[in-house]
Amino acid sequence: MSDSIRRFLFEGAPIRGEIVQLDATWRAVLERHAYPPLLQTLLGEMMAASALLSATLKFDGAMLMQVQGTGALQLLVVECTSAGTLRATAKWDGLPENAGFAELLRGARCAITLIQPDGSQSYQGVVEVVGDSVAEMLMHYMQHSEQIETSLTVSADGTRAGGLLLQRLPEAADDDVDRWDRVRMLAGTVEASELLGLAPADVVRRLFHEEDIRLFEPQPLAFRCSCSKARVESMLTMLGPEEVESVLAERGHVEVTCDFCNRTYRFDPVDAAQLFTGGTRSPGSTTRH
Repeated sequence: MSDSIRRFLFEGAPIRGEIVQLDATWRAVLERHAYPPLLQTLLGEMMAASALLSATLKFDGAMLMQVQGTGALQLLVVECTSAGTLRATAKWDGLPENAGFAELLRGARCAITLIQPDGSQSYQGVVEVVGDSVAEMLMHYMQHSEQIETSLTVSADGTRAGGLLLQRLPEAADDDVDRWDRVRMLAGTVEASELLGLAPADVVRRLFHEEDIRLFEPQPLAFRCSCSKARVESMLTMLGPEEVESVLAERGHVEVTCDFCNRTYRFDPVDAAQLFTGGTRSPGSTTRH
């Protein structure tokens, strides 16, 4: 089953795992923006990693994973909700060809934020970006921000993204003292072609066929953007009438495009004025989708 995530446990051991594969969900992101190939890979890997990490949390709302830099690669953002929906976007300016991960994100910071359904933040962890890949960056984050030993492998191409995560549960004993090192080494042998091309259950069985594994049913994932006209109206109202009127004077309309789904919301002078008077919008409202 594509576009799903599956949990698995090592019976009698304090080790849990997740494996994810994104198909239509990942292509929905690519269809909305013309990302350079290098950026496609990084964003796809972050989407897979976001799904994996959010699946280990017990929360209601959204997990926002954000990498922000000051160089050519300015921003990578992935949002994954407890309902199993994802969206992603990136900002860049003249990416150098064949640049490495560390070069692109030198001095950048990685933040993971949990957002409640009412929009308030319940948690945020921030660390410096360390490592030479998305996986290394997030393993560093988990070790230093969450103090959880984590093994992570992610991969992405132009059609699919996938990943495998293992975590050693803290404060739990294991009679087999070498088990964590053994299964972590096995996880490190997985190939990108396996993560992207094989059924997730087959990948788990190939890697850990000598272990006693309990594999749970797949949970579906899908692309969905939470933007709406009401949210855009609320944002414009917060900007205030003077700011909105200055845009109207310059352009004749106010236009807001969602960075995630590329949907455009357009307001003419009558629509914009009604934001601050509470009047009924005209039938000719020009919001464009």
